[in-house]
Amino acid sequence: MGLIKKILLGVILNGLALYLLTLIITEIQYTGGIKFFVIGGLVVGILNTFVKPILKILTFPLIFLTVGLFMIVINAFILWFLSYFLGVIEFRDVTLTFPNIGSYVIGAVVFGLINWAEHLIIKNK
Repeated sequence: MGLIKKILLGVILNGLALYLLTLIITEIQYTGGIKFFVIGGLVVGILNTFVKPILKILTFPLIFLTVGLFMIVINAFILWFLSYFLGVIEFRDVTLTFPNIGSYVIGAVVFGLINWAEHLIIKNK
């Protein structure tokens, strides 16, 4: 698969995962409609490509000791950074709001499961 197709598929899958996340966890609020899912999918894709591998390497002992459960913390950080990024850059009418830390953790678990299922379906196709 070509690089452009792979990037586009990643943005679409991450945007879809964000959409499902906001449907499943109603406390998570967003504004911006389709623009939010495109920008969010792009930002999450960039974070997953560049930041997440570095975080995995730096926190490998914690991931190993917790049998992978520390990945939830890393995913929660990715969601927090997305929310922070959207607030700092101030895209017109595009926001993501989590009411508390617990919703980040629950969101990280759900987002991870959705992404895992999406990639499982794509690879088996």
